[in-house]
Amino acid sequence: MSTVGAIIGLLLAVLLIIKRIPIAYSLILGAVAGGLLGGLSLVGSVSVMIDGVKDITPAIIRILTAGVLSGVLIKTGAAESISNTIVRKLGEKYVYMALALSALLLCAIGVFIDVTIITVAPIALQIHSKCGIPIGKLLVVMVGGGKCGNIISPNPNTIIAVENFNTELYSTMCANLIPALIGLIFTIFIVVRIFPGEKRQGFNDGTPVTFDRLEPDKKLPSFGTSIIGPVVTVVLLALRPLCGVTIDPLIALPAGGLVGILFMRRMSMFRESMEYGLSKMASVAILLVGTGTIAGIIKASSMKDVIIDMLSKSPLSEVFIAPISGALMSAATASSTAGATIASSSFAPTILATGVAAVWGAAMVNSGATVLDHLPHGSFFHATGGSMDMTFKDRLRLIPYETLVGLVLALSTVGTYELSKLLF
Repeated sequence: MSTVGAIIGLLLAVLLIIKRIPIAYSLILGAVAGGLLGGLSLVGSVSVMIDGVKDITPAIIRILTAGVLSGVLIKTGAAESISNTIVRKLGEKYVYMALALSALLLCAIGVFIDVTIITVAPIALQIHSKCGIPIGKLLVVMVGGGKCGNIISPNPNTIIAVENFNTELYSTMCANLIPALIGLIFTIFIVVRIFPGEKRQGFNDGTPVTFDRLEPDKKLPSFGTSIIGPVVTVVLLALRPLCGVTIDPLIALPAGGLVGILFMRRMSMFRESMEYGLSKMASVAILLVGTGTIAGIIKASSMKDVIIDMLSKSPLSEVFIAPISGALMSAATASSTAGATIASSSFAPTILATGVAAVWGAAMVNSGATVLDHLPHGSFFHATGGSMDMTFKDRLRLIPYETLVGLVLALSTVGTYELSKLLF
């Protein structure tokens, strides 16, 4: 089928998303239109769409089980305990680093990026109140840290990319460690050197600033017990590359959640945690069904050939197919998960055919999907702005800074890949 049809279908889906039509339905309608306009029959369009969904079904199952760990971290207060500990340990002198690192760590251990921002937001608002730091700066720091953590996490965006490239989750997470650290440093550089704002009274001027201690009635778990679950998950995932023992993420992620809640002595909350995690992952699973349909249409079209032809006529190498496809699809859906899904489902065979290793293909698609996942037609834009009580106009002003962080992450992954080829 033609590239034009697929592009029109994708643009229609974006338009419907902007009009606040549910994202899954928008993508399905866009897929139908793309197939018909691309030259397929109605039966052929539906068949291609279903094939697209079939391709990502294994990843959907793994993502649903990942809800156990995510639910445990949120409902037990483990995520809040981790973020509070980091901010208080680093103190007011390193407040930007503290917020960015909190967001990075929470995302890296499996908390959704929007839930991460909502979890850390109360601390950021307290910092705004006591230090007078502009809210926009604080949100850019948290979003930047969250993006860095998202590319090294067992979150849905990474799981789906790994599944479509048929590679290992742990290895893909490790591949983006250096880019994540570069992105973290660049996030701090943005807020300190680039982001506009007045000098704050009481911040780094000799005036002591203290943060409120945890309220006794919250009874949050300790940092040590809070981090056990994610550590267990990472260890289980690492057994395959280190020892040759394969523990599938379908087992490793819920096992980490179970061990974590046992050590936190919160077994009475296990059912509630599972229900919460399932509710969050169920919405992702529905989103992935929609993205699978449009991915099937794109995969069946000649769009891949067009992109390769464009890159061949530009100074860019074919290695950029991975991050560019992730960035374009994240822009279309305003979601890193949906962007990584469509890009990896549609372009994985083409990316692998250029000689890129599967683990790096997944890593580059994943980091590319962070470039434009914060656009206004997605839920992330509104959820993060709402958590910091920002107006639409003020939230809109942050997009260039978030995009810069995403670009640095994508380019850093490409650079790390090229460096790995030289060294190994």
